Amino acid sequence: MGAKTWMMVYSPASARQALGRKPALDRGATAAWVQNLFPRETLEPLEDGNLFWTCPPNKEICAGCFDGVAVVAAKEFGIDYPSKMPRAFIDAAGGGTATLHAMHSVVDWCAFAHWRDGKLIRSLSVSPDSGVMEDIGDKMEFEMPFWSGANPVGDSPEEEHEYPLPFHPLELAEAALEAFFGYQLEGYIDAEQLQPEDIPLLRFKRRRPFWKLW
Repeated sequence: MGAKTWMMVYSPASARQALGRKPALDRGATAAWVQNLFPRETLEPLEDGNLFWTCPPNKEICAGCFDGVAVVAAKEFGIDYPSKMPRAFIDAAGGGTATLHAMHSVVDWCAFAHWRDGKLIRSLSVSPDSGVMEDIGDKMEFEMPFWSGANPVGDSPEEEHEYPLPFHPLELAEAALEAFFGYQLEGYIDAEQLQPEDIPLLRFKRRRPFWKLW
């Protein structure tokens, strides 16, 4: 697996349903919203991306505002402890939901979190090297098979026994993508499933000004 993400998704109701409608990108609203989220940054437009581009380099931001859902991907969201997310990024959801999704294939790490009306409902961060770094709230339905041992690692009992977790974090991360947003990046993908390239995102070069007022 080589997929990576670090993103937040906001929706007044269901992000999965909103993205499933393949809504049109509002470019003006997106640019204004991103500038509001990152007020100290100077943002320069780049070539468009899509939902495959949710692991931008440190000096880029990818985002999209649509009818019923907004997506933003930036380095700030690749954190080991989602419960420590800066409050401004949670409050950006208003009275709706905010969902963090992050994974990194190099270290087999995944994290996700879900807030509703500003309250943390669920947060998980796990990797084979660090174990369970954060586990807050009740497990969500899509997680249950992984914790119960229905998705073992390896093709033999020996491999399963040697792996420090009862599942592979990247497989759980893909299940979280499907459950929260209705698409996946790797693994078995149904032909009827939402394809990431169907959802465009704006890309921005980010930099802070070198000057300041005294």
